[in-house]
Amino acid sequence: MAKSINQVILMGRLTRDPETRTTPSGKTVTSFSLAVDRQTQDDQADFFDVTAWEKLGELVSQYLSKGRRCLVQGRLRQDSWDDKETGKKRSRIEVTATDVTFLDGPSGDGGGSAAPSKPTDNKKKSDDVVIEDIDDKPIDLSEIPF
Repeated sequence: MAKSINQVILMGRLTRDPETRTTPSGKTVTSFSLAVDRQTQDDQADFFDVTAWEKLGELVSQYLSKGRRCLVQGRLRQDSWDDKETGKKRSRIEVTATDVTFLDGPSGDGGGSAAPSKPTDNKKKSDDVVIEDIDDKPIDLSEIPF
């Protein structure tokens, strides 16, 4: 019998700043929404609600903001409930993140709403190593130290 698999990988931009709260049992949970562009020319996107728990959620809240890009790996979870106002059965599917990779640099190098990066200073350029003499001799493998 085959095992069941519930895994999702999404890459997109945050549609809002992450919101962090604490459960009654003391665990922290961070929620955010991700827009994933479709590969069509209509400029359409799919929107996903994402939840990150404990340390992962704290990192998301600390480093991500609206417009920043990230890659989310996780699993799908479906919630069902009765709407108190209408009495109708409601449900939603959300992503529970197991890993979040921040794709924009700390200064928003990949876009997003962060400030532009600072220009590099001349001191860094002087530390660069330039190789001037390159020959086409074959490499002697016995000279490699490992």
